[in-house]
Amino acid sequence: MTRRRVPHFDPVTALRVEAGSAFLPAVPLDRLAPSALRNRLQAQPDWSPESHGDPPLAQGPGDPARVLTPASVLIPIVMRSASPTILLTRRTAHLNDHAGQIAFPGGRRDPADLSPQHTALREAQEEVGLNPEFVEVLGQMPDYRTITQYVVTPVVALVQPGFSVAVDPFEVAEAFEVPLAYLMNPANHHQRTVPAGPEDPGGRRFWAMPWQDNGQEYFIWGATAAMLRNLYHLLSA
Repeated sequence: MTRRRVPHFDPVTALRVEAGSAFLPAVPLDRLAPSALRNRLQAQPDWSPESHGDPPLAQGPGDPARVLTPASVLIPIVMRSASPTILLTRRTAHLNDHAGQIAFPGGRRDPADLSPQHTALREAQEEVGLNPEFVEVLGQMPDYRTITQYVVTPVVALVQPGFSVAVDPFEVAEAFEVPLAYLMNPANHHQRTVPAGPEDPGGRRFWAMPWQDNGQEYFIWGATAAMLRNLYHLLSA
């Protein structure tokens, strides 16, 4: 039986710490325009990701040996007329990994996938019905290793409006959009900490980007927030 891997803490109630992030400048709005995003992703400057991954959970008795699983996510920047947004999903509560969490469309690489981009586009179409005809891939960011031992390649893309969302109800509870300018403003990035526990002998820190829309709260945290932080550093470099 597959062991359901969940954190030993509630990320929403984790203690917020002052990380000095609010003093970093937001990405200028002109850098969020389609032409600027194309130029930045296709001819990336000298920059370094803030994080390459999360510390793994401690092994429990009877746990199988860890094997790193290649995966990809699509970071879909929807070019809305008012301002660009990022399309995100909330995973269903019954999944073994990252149940109920906010995530980019994506998943593990299939043997038939030709590239990380192929994986990201296929998974986005399967999870939220995003037709590749609406997607313009711009480039990739450095791999990110998740707490559940996936090695994830983030694929950044522009998405033209007019696509239809059709979520896979087994994997995705809902799909929603968050303004890119909000996510690229460090004033909205919170760092939180949890004390040491059986699975994390040294404790843990993580980024969170809480978002509210029409009374609905979305707690963006963990690997998704960390990859958004990396995107922030790329766009602000």
